[in-house]
Amino acid sequence: MSLPTRHRTRGPRAATALVLAALLCVLATACAGSPGQGGGRPSVGVAGSDQLGGAPVYVAQEHALWSAEGVDVTLTTQPTGRDALNAVLGGQAQLGIVGDLPAVTAALGGRDLRIVADLSRFSDWRLLTRSDTGIGSFAALKGRKVGVPQGTNVEYALSRMLGSAGLSAADVTIVNLAPNQVTSALARGDVDAGVTFPSFYGAARTTLGARYAELPFTGYTARTLLVAGPSATAAGTAAVLRSVLRAQRELAADPAGARKAVLAQSKGALQADYVDAFQPRYGYGATLSPELLTQLAEEAAWAKAAQGLPGSADPAALSRHLDPAPLKAADPAAVTLTAPVAG
Repeated sequence: MSLPTRHRTRGPRAATALVLAALLCVLATACAGSPGQGGGRPSVGVAGSDQLGGAPVYVAQEHALWSAEGVDVTLTTQPTGRDALNAVLGGQAQLGIVGDLPAVTAALGGRDLRIVADLSRFSDWRLLTRSDTGIGSFAALKGRKVGVPQGTNVEYALSRMLGSAGLSAADVTIVNLAPNQVTSALARGDVDAGVTFPSFYGAARTTLGARYAELPFTGYTARTLLVAGPSATAAGTAAVLRSVLRAQRELAADPAGARKAVLAQSKGALQADYVDAFQPRYGYGATLSPELLTQLAEEAAWAKAAQGLPGSADPAALSRHLDPAPLKAADPAAVTLTAPVAG
């Protein structure tokens, strides 16, 4: 017996609905298991900056170490640590590789920022100048124009150079320049001296040629920090740190291989001779130590005096921006900080 027309047409539609429902179920299951979705592997955005200071992060990226620790990382490189910090505070990344001074200024400004590791230390600074300026000492900077990328730890390096000769920023004319503009400003005579990132030392030497002159300075140890922003999770941060610790071990076991990894990750921004010469001058090892907190307090006091920033330079206040839990979970021995920290 034939069915009424309205019943005959419902059969194919019902079958189609069942097929669509099955497909949706499969897609939902697949999405639930994809990285960073539905309780799966955490996805973390990392804003990088100084490739040598943050070398373990770049080694982890080049050697694909994230997956073994159950995390998916998207690494982008910004021109300076200040830019990386802005990416973190703006929500474009969960973690950032920044210098100590940008982290201090953010803390003084009351920004939601946590320092989760001190990745490396560096103290081989140079004041760049020209042989025709007659600047043969830091005391000779008085009354001169000095180019520096303000808001970075390079500016603090300059303050320590001036301080070593009993001078302050008021004794010179500070010219705010991008890191890659210091060399050209020197060559044109727009400034008499400059301080920039070590990756530009070679370019200055090449550009100035016989006019190149420098004053070495080791009175400031710059620290490259890993910081976490408001959207960072404990699980994702700990997984990133476990990968960084693996990369540290690879760097120690095969320094030449690590230099090649950093050079590859720089995508042409760094030259091989610079990486070979300067990477060995960094001290690596993710830590959170009392020495870090002491230095942050010293820099905070300078920033308040020099830049009129709000906030407290008291170590107890600054310690609230240190979060040892992720590093302690990855390597308990790496945390020696005993000061009170935020929970």
